[in-house]
Amino acid sequence: MSEDQNVQNTAPKGAIGRFLAMPADSLPKTLFVAVTLCLIASMIVSAVAVALRPMQEVNKLKDKQVNILQVAGVYDPNVDVVEAFAAFEPHVLELETGEFTDQFDAKTFDDRAAADDPATSVALTDDPAGIARKSKFVTVYLLRDDAGAIDKVILPIHGYGLWSTLYGFIALEENGNDIYGLQFYSHAETPGLGAEVDNPRWKALWRDKKLADEDGLLQITVAKAAPAAGAEFHVDALAGATLTSRGVDNLVKFWMGEAGFAPFLTNLKAGEI
Repeated sequence: MSEDQNVQNTAPKGAIGRFLAMPADSLPKTLFVAVTLCLIASMIVSAVAVALRPMQEVNKLKDKQVNILQVAGVYDPNVDVVEAFAAFEPHVLELETGEFTDQFDAKTFDDRAAADDPATSVALTDDPAGIARKSKFVTVYLLRDDAGAIDKVILPIHGYGLWSTLYGFIALEENGNDIYGLQFYSHAETPGLGAEVDNPRWKALWRDKKLADEDGLLQITVAKAAPAAGAEFHVDALAGATLTSRGVDNLVKFWMGEAGFAPFLTNLKAGEI
């Protein structure tokens, strides 16, 4: 080896040179490879998530529409969801007045986002449903018969169960008092217990129940025993899921009461909708 080569080999190396000269199984190289792979993987996952977001939003909307069709009793798996959903009229409702508003586009209005926005929501002091804030506006859906008269009214509801907030819909007959159906499309309740809110047999118990008595007093109850008002106001509690059942009872009473849809239902019964 020449003197020049020897000087070159023994000359101090830069940081990159020293790193490359390390053994392949050295700790710094091992950490570098691990961190690099994690960064590359996270970038790929992020890119895929961004690319799939439009598709996810479409599927999310479609799932919501399917739930509305189901709770209204008109879902047919052989009919295109978008085509079937076209029969429904979405309206943005101002809860305080019980009247529709044209302040927002009903087709794009986001109820959940509105509930988180201080400009379109209020903090609750009396909060039996456990939702903390209530939007001043919600989207409701009307289904009309062939003659153009209101056949069903679908109202969004949500509230806290045992482990999660349950989001769903309640379908009422045109009189605004008889329940046609109730179902939840999002929750994280315990499988086999609170998650039995998804059980078709339990959902069927809501059919033909009534919200209020002849005096207009809200009587609907989810409990083990029927209330004094009578069996037409009673839905059996879920077996082994006392807290979830209590949560459903609270959220239904909240949304069907004065803080929720009562002003709208009063207008509906008066023929003002």
